[in-house]
Order: sequence, then C-alpha cells, then structure tokens
Amino acid sequence: MGAPQPLAVRDTTAAKMLDMPAFEFRRLVDAGALPKPCRIGQHDRWRVQDIKAIVDGKAAWPDDEDIEA
Repeated sequence: MGAPQPLAVRDTTAAKMLDMPAFEFRRLVDAGALPKPCRIGQHDRWRVQDIKAIVDGKAAWPDDEDIEA
C-alpha cells in the first residue's frame, strides 16, 4: 500500500504542482484565475481535484485579458 495522496495542499505545494513560483500562484488566485482555498481550521488549503480540473480543461480558466497584470 502506497502513501496516501493529499486531498488538499498549501499554496507552495499547489504552485509546485503547476510549476510556478508561489507568488505567481497567489497572484492568479487573487485575480480569480485559480480557485480560492478552502479553510480547514486556521489553514488555507487548495483542493488537488480543483487544480487538476483546471489543467484537464474541466474547469473554467479565464482568458488572459481577464487577468489583471
């Protein structure tokens, strides 16, 4: 039996999953291009399935012009 797969991750891990710096990940979250975190206790975590859905094209990803630089 292998190690359990995470259901939710912190921003730095989510950024690594998308191969981008954490500051860029947070900028895209703030711009609405990536999903907002869920709150677990006092911790913000991003659902792995939400990130995968965007990459797989199963969730909306705004056009570049919708994202403020």
